Amino acid sequence: MITGIKGTRFRRAAAVTLTTGAVLAAGAFGAAPAGAVATPTIAAKGGFVMNNGTAATLYTKAADTKLSTGSTTKIMTAKVVLAQPNLNLDAKVTVAKAYSDYIVANTASSAHLIVGDKVTVRQLLYGLMLPSGCDAAYALADKFGSGTTRAARVKSFIGKMNAAATSLHLTNTHFDSFDGIGNGNNWSTPRDLTKIASSAMKNSTFKTVVKTVSTKQKVTTASGGYRYYTWENTNKPLLTGYSGTIGVKTGSGPEAKYCLVFAATRNGKTVIGTVLASTSISARTSDATKLMNYAFAR
Repeated sequence: MITGIKGTRFRRAAAVTLTTGAVLAAGAFGAAPAGAVATPTIAAKGGFVMNNGTAATLYTKAADTKLSTGSTTKIMTAKVVLAQPNLNLDAKVTVAKAYSDYIVANTASSAHLIVGDKVTVRQLLYGLMLPSGCDAAYALADKFGSGTTRAARVKSFIGKMNAAATSLHLTNTHFDSFDGIGNGNNWSTPRDLTKIASSAMKNSTFKTVVKTVSTKQKVTTASGGYRYYTWENTNKPLLTGYSGTIGVKTGSGPEAKYCLVFAATRNGKTVIGTVLASTSISARTSDATKLMNYAFAR
């Protein structure tokens, strides 16, 4: 009898030990690994981040869904300008009344270019990318498009933007404007926009412009005098000093909502990404910050 009792106790002890072991094993295999980073939740409808050096995808949310791009379109505007053969960045462009009329008619973001001023191509790129000047975008499209009329030149320039998208094998991108104020046929995806920005960042002039917080530019007036334009960047992570931020472009609009293409470098690792259709300026900044933190932790 005593032997039987001892056996029963042994079996019960063994069962407890086995159960405890099973729980420990389940915990070891079922829990998140030590040091793992939780995938962030963002307000934007779409998001994408990649390692700019390896092109490895680090985060996706509706990454291939076509969405309105707002002024992030201007990344391609700048890329097309900088790809022009024999480009002279110091060539001067005279500001036409049509550019300022366009701003007024569309209540568009502006570099506040003054009619008759002579502004260099380089300066127009700053006016395009920092304050998101649609007048600067118009001036560049007029300058670098082909044709005998302004309308023809603008159409030609937009054609170059679409040709550049095709050359990057972007099948979910189409432009019908030089600045993002589209006519219903201006769209891209978080993945495609990130690829456009990644390609643009290979150009040293582009890279210098988009990481500039503010700039003061001297231009020649119609009377032969001079004046200064002062432009500030609208990229909040850059303005608020997010560690390693190197660009690239904000965007917004009734359909686009709030967009941001962003890039940062830390310890030799560059991450680049896009959020489209976020809910506010603060939300797109928060979305981008979350995604950069997540990308650097991976």
